[in-house]
Amino acid sequence: MQNARDRLLLAAAELLQAGGTMSTRAVCERAGVQAPTLYHHFGNKQGLIDAVVNHGFTQYTAVESSGDPLEDLREGWDKHVRFGLEHPSFYGLLYGRVEPGKPCAVTAPAHAALRQRFTDTAARGLLKVPVDDAAEQVLAANVGITLTLISQPEPDFGLSRRVREAALAGVLGAPSTEAPATRTSAALTLRALVDDDPGDLTPGERALLDELLDRLAR
Repeated sequence: MQNARDRLLLAAAELLQAGGTMSTRAVCERAGVQAPTLYHHFGNKQGLIDAVVNHGFTQYTAVESSGDPLEDLREGWDKHVRFGLEHPSFYGLLYGRVEPGKPCAVTAPAHAALRQRFTDTAARGLLKVPVDDAAEQVLAANVGITLTLISQPEPDFGLSRRVREAALAGVLGAPSTEAPATRTSAALTLRALVDDDPGDLTPGERALLDELLDRLAR
């Protein structure tokens, strides 16, 4: 049998997904509890919504590594789109909670995961822009196409694939076996390798190396 906290999470999720009234009373009635129980577990209605969103978010950010960073990037993109289409209300909360100049703490793990995938890609000499730039560009495109598909009566998955490949082409370069290394790609590769294994560099040496590699990469 579910405990009161789980019933509240489920009730709120069902109401959000159905587009129903997200009032404290509606949630409590659906969960079969009194309002003080909601306040005890979540503080207030916004605390409950935050908990629901975070729960839903963790369900789609986990993508196991296949050993092929390019395929992981494509799978991550497609999983992101599928999650948005399957949970449009959740998705609206995830990517609609924006404030000028203030990154969203809830969606920060997605950016971190994407940055790690691009770090793995850079370590193989496949990146032609800095890791942070690549993550920002691809995530922006991924969110944009997902919102576009949500608004379509019949989602065009072909459009998603085309946008995905265009976004990846904008940040990825040819493997080193297919094209000569450039100063930028070499700097990005070394930066990624040092991120994974800094060795016995002191903090000061690491900071200096990062600064030099960033300048070379740009």
